[in-house]
Amino acid sequence: MKPKQLKKILKLLEFWANSLPLNERLQHSIDQAFMIDFNYNSNHIEGNTLTYGQTKLLLLFGKVEGKGLMRDFEEMKAHNVGLEMMKKEALDKKRPLSEIFIRELNRTILVSDFYKTSSDGEYRYKIHTGVYKTRPNSVITPSGQIFNYASPEETPSMMGDLVKWYNKAEKSKKYNVIELATLFHYRYIRIHPFEDGNGRIARLLVNYILLRHGYPMIIIQTTDRKNYLNTLSECDKITGEEPYKGANATIEQIMPFVNYIADYVEKKLEFVELIITGKSREMKETSKKQQNVSVNVRVNDVKKVSVKDNIVDIIKQKENISVSEIAKLLGVEERTIYRNLEKLKADGIIKRIGADKNGYWKLL
Repeated sequence: MKPKQLKKILKLLEFWANSLPLNERLQHSIDQAFMIDFNYNSNHIEGNTLTYGQTKLLLLFGKVEGKGLMRDFEEMKAHNVGLEMMKKEALDKKRPLSEIFIRELNRTILVSDFYKTSSDGEYRYKIHTGVYKTRPNSVITPSGQIFNYASPEETPSMMGDLVKWYNKAEKSKKYNVIELATLFHYRYIRIHPFEDGNGRIARLLVNYILLRHGYPMIIIQTTDRKNYLNTLSECDKITGEEPYKGANATIEQIMPFVNYIADYVEKKLEFVELIITGKSREMKETSKKQQNVSVNVRVNDVKKVSVKDNIVDIIKQKENISVSEIAKLLGVEERTIYRNLEKLKADGIIKRIGADKNGYWKLL
């Protein structure tokens, strides 16, 4: 982060701090808009299929309407519970960050234990929420290489070290708040301690640090997902592939990511200044373009995509989905789903593993 940008951010932050507390009505409007925007964007980055409108209806009125995977509705609602947990924890200045809280946050946003299919489709394994991973996890880079995170054996000690480092660094004030939040995010992601939910936890904890130190919370937009991941990847190249090095990265090694987050903080401070001064009445941070980002399941394009193709798309995301859930998602009768499933099985595209109640679909 360049000194000129930091100076501007601190000036905007001073205006924000001097404006607090905001009047109750304005604060409520800002909080409500942030709740919808943050939950929508952070979940959408990870592939949640709910539209912006569905997210708003669910979080404001508790209503479930339209097409969408039931687990996506459940996780969106649970993620909002996690957001409220995070805010409460951040504002308790007497309580240091703990592994117990991070695990509880993961348990909350993932709702309950569930099954996933291995990348080769050969077996299923259970995701235990709030528990550190018991099997290795990795990601395939754009170049096709496998990039490994910390091993299950390394994870407990690395997470213990990360939390100890954070609490010590927070007290020492060695880093400014943006550097502290960014470095924590990067080190956490290089550990990838859970089998699912790591990205959402990382973005919640960035806001935990910002809110704890008097900054407004930020939203990484779903339309910026590619830049977000590319910036993290750029830092990976600097720190090296070894998980230990990534989990102990220096601030100098992750400057591309520091600058990335700093830009978001600056934009957010400018955004709230416009609202406070009355120059803008727009509370939403998600533009119409961002609200209309296409989801993974192609259910909104049924005229161009066959029911069979839609079923395959859905099974890719939730292999243990029921026939009734698929029917509701696509807005067709169950007998239509049964008929198309039989065609897919006959064509050697899918196979049913196990009984109807506890089994799952395997893509061949």
